Amino acid sequence: MASSSIDAAVAVTRLGLGARPGEIDRVAADPRGWLRAQIRPDGAPVPAGESRDTATRVAQYIAYQSDRGAGRNAAAADAEARRKARQAGRRALAEGTAQAFLARADLAATTDQGFAERWALFWSNALSVSSTKFAAGVFLGQYEAEAIRPHVFGRFDDLVLAAEQHPAMLLYLDQARSAGPGSAAGRRREVGLNENLAREMMELHTVGADGGYDQADVTELARALTGWSVPTARDARPRSGARRGLRRATGPTTAPQDGFLFRANLHEPGARTVMGKTYPGGGPQQGEAILRDLARHPATARRLSRRLAAHFVADDPPPALVAALEAAWTRSGGDLAEVARALIAAPETWAPMPAKIKTPYEFVVSAHRALDTRPRRLPPLRQALAGMGQPMFAPPSPEGWPDTAADWAGPDALVKRLNWAKTAADRATQDDPSAVAAAAVGVRLGERTRLAVARAESRPEALTLFLMSPEFQRR
Repeated sequence: MASSSIDAAVAVTRLGLGARPGEIDRVAADPRGWLRAQIRPDGAPVPAGESRDTATRVAQYIAYQSDRGAGRNAAAADAEARRKARQAGRRALAEGTAQAFLARADLAATTDQGFAERWALFWSNALSVSSTKFAAGVFLGQYEAEAIRPHVFGRFDDLVLAAEQHPAMLLYLDQARSAGPGSAAGRRREVGLNENLAREMMELHTVGADGGYDQADVTELARALTGWSVPTARDARPRSGARRGLRRATGPTTAPQDGFLFRANLHEPGARTVMGKTYPGGGPQQGEAILRDLARHPATARRLSRRLAAHFVADDPPPALVAALEAAWTRSGGDLAEVARALIAAPETWAPMPAKIKTPYEFVVSAHRALDTRPRRLPPLRQALAGMGQPMFAPPSPEGWPDTAADWAGPDALVKRLNWAKTAADRATQDDPSAVAAAAVGVRLGERTRLAVARAESRPEALTLFLMSPEFQRR
């Protein structure tokens, strides 16, 4: 068994999203080169489809807010009409997000850059936002397209700053409602301090729960972040003179700024001390400076290197692989392109035995790739993922979707996968299931599965057996 054949199968099925017909053979000449070629300065590909940017989406959301506010003050005769208009506006916003998910799934099912797509999906999940909160869900397509994908092969501090300042994150973690107790608004007791974003920045997005911070650091960071906000319907109303209390964000980041506002009247004045370092006051730059230092902290490199190794290779990752990723992270100052190259170079990455079970989304995408089909309609995709426990754009918490076999390999979950596999097999058009199996996993196809597929009584049965085989369910 040629090592190039094994490596090609590993590259496409473990580090990528699964093989399309002929893909493993095409990659076999240089599996590592195929992966490295996908590490590009402009980031990961962006799904096609609705191209509305964050600024346009903000305008749509403001219009929806305005209609909702006007409805509360409408005369009785207008109330029903306004109610219907609000419902239509809400449906339109939700449909835009749903179509963005369909476009993302279609990209995953058809792309020839499977590694870049998996890398982008990892970072989207690591910096998770959920549509379980409607206001945040409105912006999820733009969040991935503008805050995540352009930065996934750049510096981590740029990526995390773009994510934290995007309306999706600011609304998801209630940052837009936070005010410093000593700010102009806080002194009037209109609003209070909200620590959600600060806590998740530290616990989930950077140094981690064991990174050496305490509750006082969370509170200090929360005070530094006060003023980070998003435009609202109130901001769109014309005012006489300057718009007091509002200022567009500035700073060294290349992140889109159209949906980010700094509100000086909410910002807690004064210096802040976080993890032993003091930061002078100065508007949005104070929070940005703290976040960049957290992003560059050794604990962040250590924690996220382990999480990367656990996602790409094994639930309990090899210590040598974690160390190699951490070294690349530290040496490069958080250059994610260098971390990706270290993952590709590490011998532990290329262990031939699959150790990771696919999430429902990965399973559905890889099945489309194996069967050379596309998820063209939203309702069956939505229903399938919800049934398997991974509804679209809806991780259950800021931790994102879980990533271990224990989370996805329960008996009920496997039954749901089986039902979907039968449906997909019934609709498939391939004449030769054995050829499908060989092309989808290459030399990793075991003799037991090969015989089961070859001896099946029907084409749909053969394809179902393959889609539910250990070789296909694991990567």
